Amino acid sequence: MTQYFEDYEQPARRRRRPVRAFLTAVLVLFLLAALVAGGYLWSLARSFNNGTTTIENALPADSPAKDPAAGNSQNILLIGTDSRDPGSEASRSDTMMLVHLPGDRSTAYVMSIMRDTWTEIPGYGEGKINSAMARGGVPLAVGAVQTLLDAPIDHVAIVDFEGFSGLTDALGGVEVNNPAAFSSSIADDHFPAGAVSLDGDSALNFVRERYAFADGDYQRVRNQQIFLSGLVSQVLSRETLLNPVKVSRAVSEISPYLSVDEELDAAAAGKLAFSLRGLRGNDLTMFTLPTLGAGTSSDGQSIVIKDETAIAEIAEAVDNDDMAGYAAAHNGGI
Repeated sequence: MTQYFEDYEQPARRRRRPVRAFLTAVLVLFLLAALVAGGYLWSLARSFNNGTTTIENALPADSPAKDPAAGNSQNILLIGTDSRDPGSEASRSDTMMLVHLPGDRSTAYVMSIMRDTWTEIPGYGEGKINSAMARGGVPLAVGAVQTLLDAPIDHVAIVDFEGFSGLTDALGGVEVNNPAAFSSSIADDHFPAGAVSLDGDSALNFVRERYAFADGDYQRVRNQQIFLSGLVSQVLSRETLLNPVKVSRAVSEISPYLSVDEELDAAAAGKLAFSLRGLRGNDLTMFTLPTLGAGTSSDGQSIVIKDETAIAEIAEAVDNDDMAGYAAAHNGGI
C-alpha cells in the first residue's frame, strides 16, 4: 500500500506545487492576520488598562454570599458622576444603575436607582443612597446597594459624565428616540420629540437635564436609560464592531473617565464582552427601582420612598437568576 502511494504521488508532485504554494500563502496570510489581530487586541487591552483608574478595595469584604441558584449570573454596579475624581469620598453618585446579566447572557437588565432613594447605609442608619459615596467612598456605595437587594455586586464601574462626550463623538454620534421635546437649562440646546442625533456635547446636556421636567429626576433617569440604550445599540452595531479604528477610538476616549474595581481589568472586561457578543440594543430591559413616590424624611429631607414589596421580588429574582420570570409576571412592564 505504501508503495502504491509513492508510485502515485511521484509524477503528480510538479503539478501540485501551485496548490501547495497557494496553501502556504494562505497560511502565511492567516498567521499575519492572527499577529495583527493579536497586536490590535493587545493595543486595546493596554489602552484600557493604562487609561482606567483602579479603585482599591472597591468591593466590601463583608459582601453577602452569592446564592447557588444565581449560577453564572453577574451583577455590575454602574455609577455616574460629574466629579473629576469619581473614586474619592468627596463625590456623590449622581446616577446609579445595577446591570444584571443572566447566566446565559441572552439579555441584560438595567435597573436605575433614584439618587434620593431613602435606604439603609451600612454603619450610618438610613439616608439617601447617593450619600453613601460621600460618607465612605465606593465600598460604602456598593455596600448600600448590596444591603438594598441582599445580593453581591460582582463588579463596579464609575464613569465621569464627561467621558460620554468623547465616546459619543468617537462612535460618530448616538441616535435616541426622545419621548417629549425639551430645552436644556444648562446650555443652548433643544431636543425635539422623536429621533434625535446626539453629538458629544448634546449627549451630556441630554443626560444631565432635570429642571426642564415637572417630575425632575424621574424623567432625567428615563432619559439616561434612553441614551444608554442608544449608546449600546451604536456600540454593538456592525458599523462599529467591524471598524477597528472606531473601536480603538471608543476605548481610548472612555478609558480615562472610567474607574473600576481591581478585578475588572482588560482581560476580565474582554471576557465579559465576549460572553455578551450576541447581545443587541433591543435585548436590554431597562427599568427603575420601584418606589412609592416622593416624601420627607424625619429630619426634613426630600426623599424618594422605596417600594419594599417590589424590591423583595426583584431581590428574589436576582438570587435565582430569574429576572425573566419577574419581567413576565409584570407583563414586561418593569
